[in-house]
Amino acid sequence: MPRFPPLSTNPIILGALFILLGEALLGVMGGIIKHLSEDLSTQQVVFFRNIAGLIMLLPILLKTGLSELKTQRLHWHLMRAVVGLIAMYCYFFVLARMPLAEAFLVKLTSPFFMPIIAYAWLKESIGPNTRWAIIIGFIGAAFILRPGTDSFSYFAIIGFIGAALAALAKVTIRKMGNTESSVAIVFYFGLISAIISAPPAIYAWQEVPDHAWGWIVTLGAVATLGQLALTQAYRIAPTGKIGIYVYSSVIYGAAMGWIFWDEVPLWSTWLGSTFIIAAGLINIRKKKST
Repeated sequence: MPRFPPLSTNPIILGALFILLGEALLGVMGGIIKHLSEDLSTQQVVFFRNIAGLIMLLPILLKTGLSELKTQRLHWHLMRAVVGLIAMYCYFFVLARMPLAEAFLVKLTSPFFMPIIAYAWLKESIGPNTRWAIIIGFIGAAFILRPGTDSFSYFAIIGFIGAALAALAKVTIRKMGNTESSVAIVFYFGLISAIISAPPAIYAWQEVPDHAWGWIVTLGAVATLGQLALTQAYRIAPTGKIGIYVYSSVIYGAAMGWIFWDEVPLWSTWLGSTFIIAAGLINIRKKKST
């Protein structure tokens, strides 16, 4: 019988397991958002997500100290929060109105916008492999949109706008990452987003059913734990070795959509996912020179 190394000494296996766990938790988060959207407005769900995330950060701040929050670029924090918040509104909106598998796929197009934004803003070059990844990824996106057919997905357009804005938010992090700590970046996003999302939530307020509060608390917990799991994965293993496992979110979305909402993905969705996953693999495994 072959002998396998213990998980504790194999960072690739551990990293893959952390990604599978993180994506599962974020998949559950998507399902909770879809469930809460049946009783609450999108504005409320976004607000509760930001408040819950901010509360989850408090133990980390108690451990690291307020000195971690010193910043030289508050204006970039503000830009990142505003752009990221709009992206969150878009994503939560489509989660409530699209099949989960399609909503997760739309979100996975965000990395294809990042090189374009980085090229236009930071003057970062785009290598041939990345160009191919962008082209193939957007072909996959077209199959999800289904233009020219009766099933054309108008909601997906909002999702792709959100994916592009999420990419802009991530490029903004790169812009200020040389002076700002990870704790500061996460904290200011949570704080500014919670403040900005409060007025829209009040304007669109709907009575919160008693059963929803438990889901709101769970939403904050699984979102935070999911991000921690993904962060740990990329800390212990190289992206090129484990990045492929982020696409497990499509499987989680399809499974939850089928079990809880009787959603059956269209053939075009599966074809689009094939293109998007292939593009993601090209992007992950690109040569250092690209």
